[in-house]
Amino acid sequence: MILTDTHTHLYSEQFNEDQSEMIQRAIDIGVKRFFIPAIDSSYARAMFQLEKKYPETVFLMMGLHPTSVKENYEDELNFVEQQFENRNFYAVGEIGIDLYWDTSTLEIQKTAFKKQIQLAKKLKLPIVIHCREAFEEIFEVLETEKDDALFGIFHCFTGTYEQAQIALSFNMKLGIGGVVTFKNGKIDRFLNQIPLEEIVLETDAPYLAPTPFRGKRNESSYLYEIAKKVAEIYNVSVEEVARKTTQNSKKIFGV
Repeated sequence: MILTDTHTHLYSEQFNEDQSEMIQRAIDIGVKRFFIPAIDSSYARAMFQLEKKYPETVFLMMGLHPTSVKENYEDELNFVEQQFENRNFYAVGEIGIDLYWDTSTLEIQKTAFKKQIQLAKKLKLPIVIHCREAFEEIFEVLETEKDDALFGIFHCFTGTYEQAQIALSFNMKLGIGGVVTFKNGKIDRFLNQIPLEEIVLETDAPYLAPTPFRGKRNESSYLYEIAKKVAEIYNVSVEEVARKTTQNSKKIFGV
């Protein structure tokens, strides 16, 4: 059984003390593929070091996270473009709009999001979307960029069934993480109406740990708890969920 964690910040400072052990725990439980989203230029070195350590299992993305879109965002976007000129990545991400922490940067967040979507389309790569309290704004930008070259993952999907349908209409897979295990998470109520072909699994470690680890530091080995819950929702085996969602991840990332 091969599980794929399509979104995990393994380079996070929260793993400084036990990164190797934490990754080994995940590998032992069947998580053999780790897709690593970028935040901003300050994390690039840690990402590259991680890839060097685990060249067979770690797959890097590059992008500017919406909460890092500040006054210097143009410099950061230039850094992102330079990285793509230097080497290959598997996606442009994570990118998007976050109105939970700061609404004052909405306009520059939209600009940064749009520019990075255009970069992904030019490079024929998927995008990985971060959306927090910003479905309407995200959909508005996606609508302006909608074409056959647009595809990717709506990371940490926490919306309604109707919002899921809109996300799918933009050729996005839904990234399903720890929220699916929460009592008040709500997505478990309609997820089985979404074909299994349209979802991928993720942890977003070290954030959003699933039940029974909620409130603790999340890690990639907990992906098994998410797979278990998804298997229960779809009434299939964990092995089938692992097989299908890994297959879906390969279609998105091309590896």
